[in-house]
Amino acid sequence: MATTSAILFSPDELGPPDDVSRWLTALGLPLIRLHDVESLMGVALRSRPRVVLFDVRHQPDTVLDALRHLKADSYTGVVPAAVVCGDDFASFDAAFKAGADEVVHEHQVAAEVQIRLDAMLRRSDRDLYVHPSTRLPGAVEIEAEIARRLSLGVQFATCYADLDHFKEFNDRYSYYEGDRVIRILAKILHDVVKGLCFEDGFVGHIGGDDFIFIIPTAQVDAVCSEIVSIFDALAPFQYSEADRRAGYFFGKDRRGQLHRVPLMTVSIGVVTNERRFFTHAAQVSALATEMKSYAKTLPGSIYSIDRRTDAPARQAVREPALASTPRGTATPMESGA
Repeated sequence: MATTSAILFSPDELGPPDDVSRWLTALGLPLIRLHDVESLMGVALRSRPRVVLFDVRHQPDTVLDALRHLKADSYTGVVPAAVVCGDDFASFDAAFKAGADEVVHEHQVAAEVQIRLDAMLRRSDRDLYVHPSTRLPGAVEIEAEIARRLSLGVQFATCYADLDHFKEFNDRYSYYEGDRVIRILAKILHDVVKGLCFEDGFVGHIGGDDFIFIIPTAQVDAVCSEIVSIFDALAPFQYSEADRRAGYFFGKDRRGQLHRVPLMTVSIGVVTNERRFFTHAAQVSALATEMKSYAKTLPGSIYSIDRRTDAPARQAVREPALASTPRGTATPMESGA
């Protein structure tokens, strides 16, 4: 596996200014010095560097051309790219126009150099950790939020929301319309969770039509029932009038056979640490996925709460695993250790 590194790109052997060198050293990463664009792209494509620093004080045309190559590729374009230039405005302007994420001057105040370069890395991390279509936090931030709450020892619920019959909708109405539905669901989740839980609520986007929201345990029924209610009210209007009035459309399965496809619904699997003991985020994620899968076997929009316990069998409370809503009922899942 490739090791994360920092790259210094300069056609000559001169090093960067002392302030920039100290910043690179403080990253604690191996520093790779490269002199030509082919080597740069080869290294950047094999592994995603933490940062690439371009020194344009000498041979600026060659260096800026390498910067443009790095930013033109969709894979390497997300790598943070900083430029060291002279004190003239023309070099400063040219660096940003070539795609630099940050530019520092040769004789800039040391403290400002560090602040600017640190801020560049924070911006880069933020952009990578959110989903591009919804701007919600992605998998890395979701895992970090679960781990944070586990470390605090607070009671919380992790809720996995997924759309039913979304693939068929996508196939019938196009990926553009499908993406619009995903943004609608993201907006519903965000507004309901933040509206009812304020700063105690978190909403993340795993990808596609899969979302995670994390809320206080006491708010599960209020939040999930509101999400289900709003989605069921809005979902029919994403269809043509004919499909909406019929309540279904005819679609083909993977074998090419026609069958009735119901209108989209939302299934939510809920896991809490009220009766469970979790030591890391992966355990929570796995159980939330299990509960989401169970909810999807049930008709209509619904949320399914895991009520099993880690207590010994003689102390276990046997209750339904599913909390039904006015939008649907379900056969309970037997609880147990």
